[in-house]
Amino acid sequence: MKAMTLEKIGNKAVKALDRATDAILGIILCVVLLFGVYSLWDSKEVYQAADSANYTAYRPDSEDSVSFQELQKINPEVFAWLTVNDTPIDYPVTQANDNEKYINTNAEGQYTLSGSIFLDYRNRPDFDDFNSILYGHHMEKKLMFGSLSDFADQEYFDAHQYGNLYFNGQNHGLEFFAILRTDAYDRKIFCPALKSEKERQNYINEIISKATIYRDINVTTEDHIVLLSTCTSTITNGRYLLVGKLSDELHLQQRENAESVVRTGSGGENKVDQNKNLPVWVWIIILVLLIAALVIVRTFFERKKPSRKEGGNYEV
Repeated sequence: MKAMTLEKIGNKAVKALDRATDAILGIILCVVLLFGVYSLWDSKEVYQAADSANYTAYRPDSEDSVSFQELQKINPEVFAWLTVNDTPIDYPVTQANDNEKYINTNAEGQYTLSGSIFLDYRNRPDFDDFNSILYGHHMEKKLMFGSLSDFADQEYFDAHQYGNLYFNGQNHGLEFFAILRTDAYDRKIFCPALKSEKERQNYINEIISKATIYRDINVTTEDHIVLLSTCTSTITNGRYLLVGKLSDELHLQQRENAESVVRTGSGGENKVDQNKNLPVWVWIIILVLLIAALVIVRTFFERKKPSRKEGGNYEV
């Protein structure tokens, strides 16, 4: 009788353990599935929020800037518009009292991981400084400053020489002359609003020495240069910088061409977002691997379950 009682207790314990194991595995599977679905949805939302097409209605025209003024009413910290011709870079520009706010805030003042294109808080918003630095996330699908890495290719660099900066109610030309890679803590580069002529000349020399591609357009200490800065996807704290000179010569991009570039992208390989929003295909692979691991674990437990023999004994 005592043996039978112990057997019944053992049976109940094994069944309870089986049920608990099934429940835990079921919960884990549901959590993984929900996490996968959320990750896919979240990535899609981030990319949609970063699309420059969201701001098309506010884009200033040479004849009429009323739409741009409407955006400024929504967010007074919007003060300019940047276009890099024949690329998806076609965004409003913001500036705050620090370089943190617009990392995760869009041009309408709403929280988003894609952030905004923003000017260094130490720079003057009229771009009257010798060197002004604009920042933007390096995102997949060529969004925000995701296409800057393409300028590291000589052919691409040569084919995309011009851009436009709209500020103070006027368009101003941009002529790009250098692309370089450096570190986020490079104080010789990330030092905006230089004053003395010696500092300015040293800065020009530093750009030339670090440039992976350079085009001589006779930049002097009397010019105003603009640097577009974004993260690299291969080196921790690495930065791409596209350098251009403000000029009176305009190379305006037609709106229909700009919208076409935004829809189709600029070609080349996609880069991983530096906010660590992994591409959708990576999340899919992770999800599949996790599900496969759960199936293997479930199969293992099934095989380890004791099977009943005649007479009530167990065989493991």
